[in-house]
Amino acid sequence: MHRRRRSALLLTAAIAAAAPLLTACGNDAHPGAAAVVGDQRITVAQLEHRVDEVREAQRAAVPDEEQYQQVVARTGSLTRDTLHGMVLDQVLHRAADDAGVTVSRKEVREMRAGLEEQAGGAKELETVWLQQYGVAPERLEDNLRIQLEAQKLADSLGTDTSRPEFWQALSKASDRLDIDLNPRYGDWDVQKSSRVDTKTPWVREITAAQVQQSA
Repeated sequence: MHRRRRSALLLTAAIAAAAPLLTACGNDAHPGAAAVVGDQRITVAQLEHRVDEVREAQRAAVPDEEQYQQVVARTGSLTRDTLHGMVLDQVLHRAADDAGVTVSRKEVREMRAGLEEQAGGAKELETVWLQQYGVAPERLEDNLRIQLEAQKLADSLGTDTSRPEFWQALSKASDRLDIDLNPRYGDWDVQKSSRVDTKTPWVREITAAQVQQSA
């Protein structure tokens, strides 16, 4: 169980915080899409709904307005992190499927029971996952399924989730899925299986020109 929990921590740690990005209205090739993963579209509306779930859970957990605003400030990259997680989930599922890895509902229930025992109860576990990993209570079991898929995939490769062999499998899955992110959320690095900031040198050039004009 401790090994599985470490997997959860490793995967969650893979979600990198990002600086503010462009606010483009959409991807010209895929209007209304936050990302396209294979033949699946993650719409902006779906992404915003996921973010709203987390914010509502945070609000319920922290009723004091000032404290809630502090929580919001600490999780300012929530939208980009959430999209990263939604895409990475599909990449991992594809890699697990390619390796013949499956996860049963019984395994998810057993993992949840073990984690609840460690956390001190069901509510406590939900609070931990919300505060540390930005996972809303209603998405907890989906997240645990992903953690189990990751661990079982690593086991099938004879490695663990921290080793290059595991991430190489995700990289291959990312490549096959041909992931396309809306520019406002950055880009997808196939080699790292991670969302990265979009490189926009023209923004730097425009800013420099504005500085010169104001001098």
